[in-house]
Amino acid sequence: MKAFFRYVALAALTLALFAAWPGLDLAIAHLFYDGGGFLGHGAPERFGRDFFRVTPFVVLALYAALWLAKRRGHWRGWAPSGRAMIFLIATLAVGPGLVVNLSLKDHWHRPRPVQTQDFNGPSAFKPWYEGDGGCAKNCSFVSGEAAAGFWMVAPASVLPPPWREPAIVAAFAFGALASLLRMAFGGHYLSDVLLGGLVTLIIVEIARALIWPRGRDPAAPEADDSVPESRTAAETVEAALASRKAEGR
Repeated sequence: MKAFFRYVALAALTLALFAAWPGLDLAIAHLFYDGGGFLGHGAPERFGRDFFRVTPFVVLALYAALWLAKRRGHWRGWAPSGRAMIFLIATLAVGPGLVVNLSLKDHWHRPRPVQTQDFNGPSAFKPWYEGDGGCAKNCSFVSGEAAAGFWMVAPASVLPPPWREPAIVAAFAFGALASLLRMAFGGHYLSDVLLGGLVTLIIVEIARALIWPRGRDPAAPEADDSVPESRTAAETVEAALASRKAEGR
């Protein structure tokens, strides 16, 4: 649970920092603004946004395909356990889905940078702790795409060594780049992306503690994931005859 307390402490620090200096959000957002608009609206940036938005779901689908193939005996290599699949589906649904997109973003009416007067928008700037801004729905606080980007730590964490550590590093880089791109589009402030990622990471750690309560390795094989090798018809008949002989003795 060390990671859980570390993420909670970072979230508390982020909330305190941007409450004490709310103008920090505006100052950093201005780095992506050239006076005529935000920088991230070219074709490469749009492609990048689509890539970061879709990839978490592609990874989840790939893990599910591996799990199913292993269960049916069509795959002999590594595949996530059934418990790992519950972990992945639950954390994606609860973190980026329920908590971030359905709860915070739709009920915390903080305008996005592109919607604020500081960047030629109609609404006044609101710090994170004021949820009464001019945005009606799908608002700035917190970032859904940053939350989904940092969720990639979850599938990385169930990989076996030696893949796990480099995959976790790559997952953090993925979340950071997705967050940076959202800021370049003027879709979110720095506090939005930091807290979106931290909310998801906290939920990932809570789910890990609930699903593997004794700190068991998530990549370890489980009894219900083993698939017996298929037998030929002759082997099946031979086994049945041997069983009957044993019963007749």
